[in-house]
Amino acid sequence: MAHRKTDGQPQALPPALESMTLLVAAVIVHDRATNRVVLLQRSQNAKFAQGMWDLPVGKSEPGEPITETAVRELYEETGLTVKPESLRVAHIIHGAWGVEAPNGFLTVVFAAYEWTGEPENREPRKHAQVRWVDADAIPEEFVNTTANALHRYLQSGPQVSLDGWK
Repeated sequence: MAHRKTDGQPQALPPALESMTLLVAAVIVHDRATNRVVLLQRSQNAKFAQGMWDLPVGKSEPGEPITETAVRELYEETGLTVKPESLRVAHIIHGAWGVEAPNGFLTVVFAAYEWTGEPENREPRKHAQVRWVDADAIPEEFVNTTANALHRYLQSGPQVSLDGWK
């Protein structure tokens, strides 16, 4: 059987479709001069983890490179602009499943040391607040997976974390 191509891409074979892992990007905007990071607090209307703190994070769109996802989500949520080429890989999270990812998710957590703009809450429906937080005073009420990634990044610890695997 020939594999049809769509938009110049080979058509995915069934096993690939059935085991799709959600691709997610998160960004640690780290002001190293003051040792602060930009965090957001999820609102009571959020899809999950209502009221919890989190990194700017979001799902990759089909056909979108992960660096573009990071840049887009950071801007949509905080108004901060970073250049894709200035992003550094800080951590990888591989989750066995997620709220919107029954087949698992892979989150690439980037660090950004250069940005333009000041953090603002651009999605007040989803977030209660967006602000600088001292890296030594990260709130306890934090989404577990991104909290692990942030703490490991700040302590130069392991760069990969697993969540929900046996």
